[in-house]
Amino acid sequence: MENFTFNSVTLQLESLKVSQVSLYPIFFFFLFSYLFILIVNVAIMVLIFTDSSLHQPMYLLFCNLTFNDVFGNSILLPRLLLDMLKPPSKILISYNECVVQAFSTHLFGTTSHTILMIMTFDRYVAICNPLRYAAIMTNKMVVKLTVSAWGVAFVLVGILLGLTVRLNRCRTLITNPYCDNASLFKLSCESVFINNIYGLAFTVVLLTSSIGSIVLTYMKITVVCLTSKSKSLNSKALKTCSTHLIVYVIMLFCGLLVIVLHRFPQFSDYRKLCAILFHIIPGTFNPVVYGVQSQQVKKFIAKLFRSKKVDLSKT
Repeated sequence: MENFTFNSVTLQLESLKVSQVSLYPIFFFFLFSYLFILIVNVAIMVLIFTDSSLHQPMYLLFCNLTFNDVFGNSILLPRLLLDMLKPPSKILISYNECVVQAFSTHLFGTTSHTILMIMTFDRYVAICNPLRYAAIMTNKMVVKLTVSAWGVAFVLVGILLGLTVRLNRCRTLITNPYCDNASLFKLSCESVFINNIYGLAFTVVLLTSSIGSIVLTYMKITVVCLTSKSKSLNSKALKTCSTHLIVYVIMLFCGLLVIVLHRFPQFSDYRKLCAILFHIIPGTFNPVVYGVQSQQVKKFIAKLFRSKKVDLSKT
């Protein structure tokens, strides 16, 4: 029976619906995925900030993506792992903590798009205007792009959650293994028409801006490559742009899969699992696809291993 407690400060989260046989395999999959995301992304950030040869706009902007992957998964997975070991009736969360988790989750998803958009701008300048790249992509520009990516996401998500927290609550059950905006405003018995309208507009604007900027930018890059006779330029474009596109397609596919499954209530359990994988899959593949394929990063790692071998031989 649903609990109609008015504005309760304690909410109950729905448990992740998995069989007892698959509980521990899924638990350890989530655990090892989180550890991998944490270790690899932090290691790449440390490499970029400690090696002066990597202090280039492309890598500094990429640090936003690695930080966002660590941030998004750290907000979701540790709490989810603890809840998986609890009986369903004991999975409780305070309302304030739930709002913070929902805000952080949506901030992660939004900045995944905005960060890749500013990285697209960097690739556009590098390929289409290489002679002015150093003049355009200064440290000041990198800071502006970074602040824009996070600032726009912060404002959009802030309004999204602000419209939700104004509502009175008459329910206490979050029909999700973690808190998000939709689960929160469904706790209310008031009209959520404004929430639905803003949520739809938010999604349309974000996806249109994201996909539109990627398509237009890469169309211009393609034209430049087709009209250019420089093999080095085409090789550079193919290498750097392909990794960026792979990262973007992985993120976009995971996000769209969650949106599509929203239209099929009978697959709600799969949707909830896919929403968790939206955090895990990009966070796992981003450093592998983008970081490891970088010549500078690979050279720096090789240099580290060579220096360690020299130290060991001396001892």
